[in-house]
Amino acid sequence: MKQNLLIGIVAVVALAAGLYFSVVIAPPEVEEVKYLQKYPVERALPEFELYDQNGEVFNNQQLKGYWTLAFVGYTFCPDICPTTLAELKGIYPQLQAIKTENPVKIWFLSVDPKRDSAERLQEYVNFFNPDFLATSGEHKQLFPLVRAMGMMYAMSDNTDDPNYLVDHSASITVINPRGEVVGRFKPKMEPGSIPVSEGSQILEDMPKIVTMM
Repeated sequence: MKQNLLIGIVAVVALAAGLYFSVVIAPPEVEEVKYLQKYPVERALPEFELYDQNGEVFNNQQLKGYWTLAFVGYTFCPDICPTTLAELKGIYPQLQAIKTENPVKIWFLSVDPKRDSAERLQEYVNFFNPDFLATSGEHKQLFPLVRAMGMMYAMSDNTDDPNYLVDHSASITVINPRGEVVGRFKPKMEPGSIPVSEGSQILEDMPKIVTMM
């Protein structure tokens, strides 16, 4: 009788201990993202050196300690760039309210250094939000950087024409606080509409993404 009672007590204690370690000690399960096209492994960015809207050097170190939403474009872009930046402007307050040790930054990377000087970048990005980062640099810096981000760009016209256009990706790349690319938000490609990543999808996924570190 006593032996059965002892066995019962041990079983109850073991069950209680198991529940404690599974609920209290074990880390919470990370909820899967829904819209982010997550890469199988993080992608390291090459060493780069650009200039920002203040005329100061911008390199890999400026990405450390932040979650960064990066968008490739140029200030003379007629549609995708202003629409995307307006979308990011609209959700920026909610992005800043996400509970994380590493704040979310917006980075506009111009691939048109011929026309996008620091002064031009500052005027352009300030129209959307002065907190946004804006940079550009020489093509020898831009090409490998943009490629590593999973994006592309190409001059579609002769740059001797003052109104030349630049073809570029419309996705928004997510960079972690170590300066590595973790994935991207891809826009919907629908006939007759501008391909822009939806702010509502970014807002739904970012609180989950910041727990991935």
